Amino acid sequence: MDVMADTTARALQLLELLQSAQLRTVAELAERLGVDERTVRRDVARLFDLGVPVETLRGRYGGYRLAPGRRVLPLMFSNEEVVAVFLGLARAQAASSEPEVVAQTALAKIKRALPAADAKRIDALLGVMTRTSQPGGLAPDPAVMLTLAEAVDLRHVLDLRYLSGEGVPSRRTIHPYGLVAHSERWYLVAFDTDKQEERTFRVDRIRTVRSIRETFAPPQQPDVEGRLLDLFAGAGYRWNVVLRIRGTEDHIREHLPLSVARLERSDRATDRGREDAPPWHRAEIHAENLDWLPSVIAALDCEVVIDRPDELRNRVRAAAMSMLHAAGEEQGSTRA
Repeated sequence: MDVMADTTARALQLLELLQSAQLRTVAELAERLGVDERTVRRDVARLFDLGVPVETLRGRYGGYRLAPGRRVLPLMFSNEEVVAVFLGLARAQAASSEPEVVAQTALAKIKRALPAADAKRIDALLGVMTRTSQPGGLAPDPAVMLTLAEAVDLRHVLDLRYLSGEGVPSRRTIHPYGLVAHSERWYLVAFDTDKQEERTFRVDRIRTVRSIRETFAPPQQPDVEGRLLDLFAGAGYRWNVVLRIRGTEDHIREHLPLSVARLERSDRATDRGREDAPPWHRAEIHAENLDWLPSVIAALDCEVVIDRPDELRNRVRAAAMSMLHAAGEEQGSTRA
């Protein structure tokens, strides 16, 4: 289905290129679309099959153009195809310096080709897909995304079959709150009725999904982006790390983002009245391993106290000794 997203989005871009010039050569189209010339010829054939009057001009200065005086029929998209284009454009935007308005303009052109009722429905579905960052990597299955978006919008209970990161299959009944793109992945934020808790599901790990007629009452104005990051920060990993850090929230967040640490202000009595002193914060981190934390603590470059676990203190001591050894300043060292 990822191929579908690329092909449909490229067909729209190809039509736009043909409409904006008297003539386009195959080489020019290939360069503008970022594909080879054989792919351009296949895409032109698809446009022709859809009823778009594309003419082929042969010879040294030949290429493709829209037939003069002919009205270009709009490309007609199904709801699933519009979602596919949205995913393709979002992924392309992640790897481009082009402003977001370009993707929004392309989507607006697609929606103008839809019946008014369908365009309104697509607006509602795309409205439940939000982003904390630009999605990259492989686009998820548009059919799955469409089903998820409709369930979020209509508050329908979902029955899904899911594959965990360890490859363990499971069947879940969930209440979907929202779809969020984060760190090159799409995630579904939902309430798992079996486990009776909020969970996140990677969309690319959803094998099948089916909407149930039953509906649910959503939480009041759920902040799905915030909930996703909070669920990441509080995930049930092996280690529960607590640090006390003296610094501004902005500085700390540069090294411990929302998806990594829960942060709260915790000023000490000894700091009261010292307007020049940065505040203390309590950072709680759930981590599968501790290897990466000593370097983060060093990068913070401010006062840090490790409350727990003791294993992290040992790793920091070992890292500090290694740095002292590298600098030739460990206890008992001699210099030539």
